[in-house]
Amino acid sequence: MIFLLRILLLVVVLAPAWAGNSIAILDRYALAIEHGAVAPSHRFALVLAYFEDSWTPETIRSAVRKGAQILAQCGVEIAKAELVRLEAPARYRVFDTPTSRELARELALSKPTIYFVAGTRQQPAFDAEAIGRGNSGTRPELRDTVWVARGARDLDIVLAHELAHVLMDSGEHSEELGNLMREDTAPQNTHLTQAQCTRLRETATSNRLLRPVR
Repeated sequence: MIFLLRILLLVVVLAPAWAGNSIAILDRYALAIEHGAVAPSHRFALVLAYFEDSWTPETIRSAVRKGAQILAQCGVEIAKAELVRLEAPARYRVFDTPTSRELARELALSKPTIYFVAGTRQQPAFDAEAIGRGNSGTRPELRDTVWVARGARDLDIVLAHELAHVLMDSGEHSEELGNLMREDTAPQNTHLTQAQCTRLRETATSNRLLRPVR
């Protein structure tokens, strides 16, 4: 009897700690994306995972819709976008390779995924970081993901820019004025060249992130 009481007491004491270490999906729902007048040649599904203490669905929704219009110039359409609200201990709410790998592994969300987090511990500390096939060799759980820190300016441009990195599987930047892939994102930087669009479509299709419209 005394042994059982001790076990019950241990469970009561440790229960808050176990709960505090849990990673959970609180809810998920579809986000409507307006489609352009021109029929796309390729489509993809996008997962948008966020922590509500750092981001609001409205902010994400607005930026994704505008970002989708930028990618549409390449004949690429977001066929389906899903908002996923997350719960996790504070250490998972900032981008940091070891803990972010744990988070992504535990959640096992479809790719590509954009994670909206509170901040970053990476050095240098970018507002957003894209991880494709070429730069995920030692961190495979993060492959085909984008991590965006709270406070990132020109969020719609940032999302389109980082998604283009993932879809092209390239970290290259452009020096061309007005190009989306300039290193510094800005409202006037929205253009993608024909060569960039071709690479984006072909690479992402090969990596099964895009599917041709039949």
